[in-house]
Amino acid sequence: MKRVFLTIFKSYASKSRNTFDDFLVKNKTFDYLAHIVPLSLTIWIVPMLFISFPTAEKYLEIIFDIMVIILTIWVLRSILRTFRDYLKSLSSFKDKPIDSYVQVFMIFVWTIGGIFIFSSMTGKSIWTFLTALGAMSAVILLIFKDTILGFVASIQVAVNDTVRIGDWITMEKYGADGDVVEINLSSVKVQNFDKTITTIPTYHLTSESFRNWRGMMDSGGRRIKRSLLIKTASISFLSNDDIERLKKVTLISEYLENKQQEISLYNQNNNIDKSNPVNGRNLTNMGVFRIYVASYLENHPYINKEMTIMSRQLAPSAQGIPLEIYAFSNDKVWKNYENIMADIFDHLLSAIPYFNLDVFELNFDIINKE
Repeated sequence: MKRVFLTIFKSYASKSRNTFDDFLVKNKTFDYLAHIVPLSLTIWIVPMLFISFPTAEKYLEIIFDIMVIILTIWVLRSILRTFRDYLKSLSSFKDKPIDSYVQVFMIFVWTIGGIFIFSSMTGKSIWTFLTALGAMSAVILLIFKDTILGFVASIQVAVNDTVRIGDWITMEKYGADGDVVEINLSSVKVQNFDKTITTIPTYHLTSESFRNWRGMMDSGGRRIKRSLLIKTASISFLSNDDIERLKKVTLISEYLENKQQEISLYNQNNNIDKSNPVNGRNLTNMGVFRIYVASYLENHPYINKEMTIMSRQLAPSAQGIPLEIYAFSNDKVWKNYENIMADIFDHLLSAIPYFNLDVFELNFDIINKE
């Protein structure tokens, strides 16, 4: 029967255009179906062969009833696995936790099968067993606590679209930082960037905090958020000579021209005594450098111009004045992103001395002398 079934259906599957029947062959559905005919014939013949041996006939009928139940479960399991593999081959379902639903259904099938097997072995009705099962529900809930939590979590993850297969997630508590490769009833497998596998209980995705980078991958860019520490003592007002020198920088020449005229007009209209630079309005090397950084980012070919671009000064600290660069690269690939960010800061660090600014560096010689 196996040869007949497999020959017919393998031949049909190889000629058909759809892939569903190929998955049926792969999951041995037809191997299990081939047992139906000989098992049916055996069940039909046994009562006639053992008509003079009622005790043996009784036990054989129980054995074959159990075999029918197990065979039915195997067939259902192979069909479920076929649906799982087929749905995973579709682009709209490949990132869904299908394994969780298959496992839940199989638990249900095995539970029902176990009830029928128990009923067949004891000769008691199914309702008798279910009544006893109701009395043991508290114990059962305790035993299957993790399974129930995993099932509920799988539904919440799927309905709320919290995590998909292929998402990059970070969960520091479990040392997970990589791509989700599998979501099943009990666990979520994450392949870290060092190729190790981290397993996280599924229900922890709903009860604890984690970071999903899908929003970044779906957006127009990847965020650059890093600061330059400017030495406070190097910040000063710009003299006219300094302004004329900085006008040679193309990105800020127009800004300096307009700002210089605006400040001069303001100081004249308000009769400001400019013999002391502190009086009135002035340009500072820090302020002009901040404008230069913003202009540089706005003209950079690998910065997304449709997302936030900002150069801002943060609160002073013991390490100087942080000048934060906040922008988004238009290339989200990790390696390319790191190269873009490095190129930007290489340029800015090289440009800082031109504005008579210094980058903060901890001087260990001074600390040791003190």
